[in-house]
Formats: sequence, structure tokens, C-alpha cells
Amino acid sequence: MTADLTASLPTVKLDIISDPICPWCYIGKTHLDKALAEIPDHPFVIEWHPFQLNPDMPSEGMGRRAYLEGKFGGKEAAVRAYAPVVEHAEKAGLNIDFEGMQRTPNTIDAHRLIHWAGIEGKQGAMVDALFDAYFAQARDIGDHEVLVEIAEKVGMEADVVRQLLSGANDADDIRNRDAHSRKMGVSSVPTFIIANQHAVPGAQQPEMWKQIIADIMQQLQSPEEDA
Repeated sequence: MTADLTASLPTVKLDIISDPICPWCYIGKTHLDKALAEIPDHPFVIEWHPFQLNPDMPSEGMGRRAYLEGKFGGKEAAVRAYAPVVEHAEKAGLNIDFEGMQRTPNTIDAHRLIHWAGIEGKQGAMVDALFDAYFAQARDIGDHEVLVEIAEKVGMEADVVRQLLSGANDADDIRNRDAHSRKMGVSSVPTFIIANQHAVPGAQQPEMWKQIIADIMQQLQSPEEDA
């Protein structure tokens, strides 16, 4: 009886605004995934949206050391700034290879790839693959051949992706969507938008997501009664 009721519940849109080089986005997705795994009949339909942490990054990216020195004023300051990230990543069971990272990429092409993967119903797998490539493998996800390889691993056509990346396909759309999020008040990521109404910022813990899902499912299972 309960299973039949749950199966008939409407879906709820969960829009996630993120950047694949944002460690808090990686941690936040991991927390969300843990909650969703424990509640497989959750109502969420998830869509990922672009946000560039460094929209003015040169198209070829830049050396990681130069990036850190420019943003934080040196390695020691960067280590201090990233200390909470390392702590929360470890608690989430993630291993981030900051030492292995040689370049900080411009993420416009990674966002294009997420968009194209969404058209093929592979967006979640693509986001996972990009996070893993950048954080766990310390790969340059601004490099087209790296992106083609990632695309092929999630089941996309390598030659098609390579051809798309060689042009400017959907680049303006990504920038416009990024700009739209900023105009709507998004200033940091991850930001989760529930049912186009409620914003949940930051890498929230699985327990919070489980409570949010429980509240939503209770509301969906309790139709309004006319007196």
C-alpha cells in the first residue's frame, strides 16, 4: 500500500548550481548522494546548472601555483584557506589530490560537456566523472582530450564531443545561464533550488537532506482536504 502511494507521488525538481572545480560542490554532491541512496523512492528529479568560480580565467587556464598566489597571496595562505575543505572531504570519505593539481582550468568547456550529457540523459554520470577526474585524479578538465576521454567513459560519442568542443557550441548559453543565476542572487556554490522556490546553499550534511526529503514526501502524501 505504501509502495503504491509512493510510486504515485509527483516528482519535485532539484536544480543544482555548481562548478566542477568547486570542492564544496564535490562534497555537497557526495552528501546528497548518501541521502538519496538511503531513500531510493525520493521524489527529486535533478538538473545541474553552470556557475564559474573564475569566469575571467584565461581560456587555457593557468598554473595552479600562480592561481593560488593570485587568489590567496601564497601557498601558506592557500593551505589555511583549504584546511576546512580537506577536513570535510575526509569526513565525507573523499580523497582530494591538491598536491597533484598542476593547472586550474577555465570550466566553460566542462560546463558545455555537462549540458550535452544532460541532453543524452547522462548528466549525473558526467558530473561524477568530472569531479573524480579533477579532484581524485588531478587531471586538467580544461583540456579537450581529457574531456573527450571522460565523455567516452560515460557513454557519449568521442568524435561528436571532440567536434563540438572544437567550436563555440552553447558557450554563450552557458555564460548566460551563469549570469542569470548571479542576477537571481546566487553568489556561491553549491546552491540547491527545490521546486523553483526554496534555496539551500552550501554542502549540507546527509541528515539534513534526509529531513528535507521526509518533509517533502509527507507533504506530497497528505493531499489537502476540503472541509
